[in-house]
Amino acid sequence: MNRRAFLRSSLAATGMMLGAPLAEAQIGNFNAAINESGRQRMLSQRLAKAYLQIGQGIDTARSKRVMQESMALFDSQLSELRAFAPSPDNKAVLADMDESWRGFKSVLTARTPNRRDARSVMSLSDEVLALAQSATVQLEKMSGSASARLVNLAGRQRMLSQRMAKFYQALNWGAAPPGAVSSLGKARDEFVLALAELAASPKNTAAITQQIELARLQWYFFDQALIVKPADSEDVRRFAENVATTSERILEVMDTLTGLYQQLA
Repeated sequence: MNRRAFLRSSLAATGMMLGAPLAEAQIGNFNAAINESGRQRMLSQRLAKAYLQIGQGIDTARSKRVMQESMALFDSQLSELRAFAPSPDNKAVLADMDESWRGFKSVLTARTPNRRDARSVMSLSDEVLALAQSATVQLEKMSGSASARLVNLAGRQRMLSQRMAKFYQALNWGAAPPGAVSSLGKARDEFVLALAELAASPKNTAAITQQIELARLQWYFFDQALIVKPADSEDVRRFAENVATTSERILEVMDTLTGLYQQLA
């Protein structure tokens, strides 16, 4: 069975549908909180990616749906995280995140996506990301769970997948900040290293091992979409659409994998 056929059959077997909303976690313990907090990192980058794609007319219908679902999920998760917050420091970071998120959301929704505002979107997405990262690291340190690092690491892969796509689409639109190529490359290197670390974990169950294999297969397609160089304007649009599609697919796989690590004791 070739790579594409195996991936299609495996995704079908796990009930995953391309474009389906990501599952919203309920916070009942630290692992669940780390998963949810880590998902906020991803949403910061996914929203910027969707904005850039809408502005360029790339995968427009799904990109609009992704933006609406992601904003709603960020709002609901932030409320849950603030209710769960186990320390004053965590509460303070979440309060800062709330303020930063309000500014980010305002720019996302103020006008039809355009290249000028895209530069602010890029900056604000990283501001929210930094706060979400801080909150997630705090929760990992407080958890006392042996599996907490794995939840955080797998969850961070979701963010990296969207971060790579964000920089790709920004470069494609001429809206990228200085150093975007380097930032994309750094995210790629981090993703590859973390996937190898997850694959080597002695805590992996059979279900986790299977999901990691799916992640490896989907990473192959996503990586190819990122690195192939367009030959003409038709290729530019087609390749950007490939990045839009494959970034969503690998996100789904990594979200499922993070949920499996969350279930470990």
